[in-house]
Amino acid sequence: MYKIAGVIFAVMFYCVAGPARPSTGQVPSLNWINTNVLHNPFGPRPVKVLPQLGSSNMPPATPEEWQPPVAPPRPAPVKPFMTWVSLESWAAQHGVGKPRLLSSQPVTSYAIDSSNGAMILALGSREATWNGVAIHLGFEPQIIDGQICLYGLDLQKNLEPLLCGPPLVLPPANPVIVIDPGHGGANVGTHSLLDGRFEKEFTLDWALRLAPLLAQEGWQVFLTRTNDVDDSLSNRVAFAEAHHADFFISLHFNSLAPDKTPTGIETYCLTPTGMPSTLTRGYGDYWSENFPNNAFDAKNLQFAVRLQGALLHETGMEDRGVCRARFIGVLHGQHRPAVLIEAGFLSNPGDARQIETPAFRQKLAQAVADALRPESETEDQKPETGSQKSEIVNPASGTNKLSWP
Repeated sequence: MYKIAGVIFAVMFYCVAGPARPSTGQVPSLNWINTNVLHNPFGPRPVKVLPQLGSSNMPPATPEEWQPPVAPPRPAPVKPFMTWVSLESWAAQHGVGKPRLLSSQPVTSYAIDSSNGAMILALGSREATWNGVAIHLGFEPQIIDGQICLYGLDLQKNLEPLLCGPPLVLPPANPVIVIDPGHGGANVGTHSLLDGRFEKEFTLDWALRLAPLLAQEGWQVFLTRTNDVDDSLSNRVAFAEAHHADFFISLHFNSLAPDKTPTGIETYCLTPTGMPSTLTRGYGDYWSENFPNNAFDAKNLQFAVRLQGALLHETGMEDRGVCRARFIGVLHGQHRPAVLIEAGFLSNPGDARQIETPAFRQKLAQAVADALRPESETEDQKPETGSQKSEIVNPASGTNKLSWP
């Protein structure tokens, strides 16, 4: 009886499981995917070839019909919404003078005035002037419906700080400024076409001449370097943070070698978010980028205009204007008004000849000091220079402060 039951059980098991398969000696993979194949979860799947099922009156299917829809490409960055505003309407809203037509030839230009000064704009040009100093707009003024119109951000970031805003106020007591002599050490900067001397030498000399002049005006002055050493841009920003600087100026000289033609002085501040830069030098110019220093857009512009005007007055050099740029890394992280000055071209014979002259670098130092002198201060109120004693502390001691006890 037990034998008969065993035979019946064996027959039933054979019917259910089927005949035994020969062993391949391989352990089946427990993974859900083949680990020898790279799978892109976002890419198109491989085409699956369907078996031929027989004749049909339908046209043969093509491989494209079997592919799932491909994800659309990532959209390109969207430009800011272009809002153009009538300059006359804006002037009425902000209590400044109505724009006046200055000339129709060779270019159509307008002037707009306030108690702070006068700005001159030209149709089809991003260059404007503020109290005689060139500045660069984000967009060219246009005529729309018979009226001169400016892009909204230009009104907000360029015209309002200069025409409407209160002037730049210097700290009343113990203001702190960090002066950054550009380059240093192995980072030599550009070089003079006259004799090959490096930019780093001239920027440091300029800074060392400037520091005592600022101290006479009541500033606490710190230099990011006092000798021929290099430091990263991030460390220069951190240096300003550590010393709680109220203002930051980076000193440089320009070059467009091998072109010997460009000449003059330009002062840079960070480009406001949503606007194109004046200069990119091949770097990406992403309008949507927002840096910590963009919180100081208005003061940056006022600071730059003030310095540019003083430099032009002292040196008589060509005005290349107040410019905007995003590629200047030493400005990005500044939590204070911050600018970078390019005080002439070492690639231009005339500029280089002046830059190599100590008397010219003294003029540059005096111009910056004059720009940072409080307007209310008279000659009688200035500190007595005879009682001042200067001392440069070596960076190894942990500070680059120039102290005047």
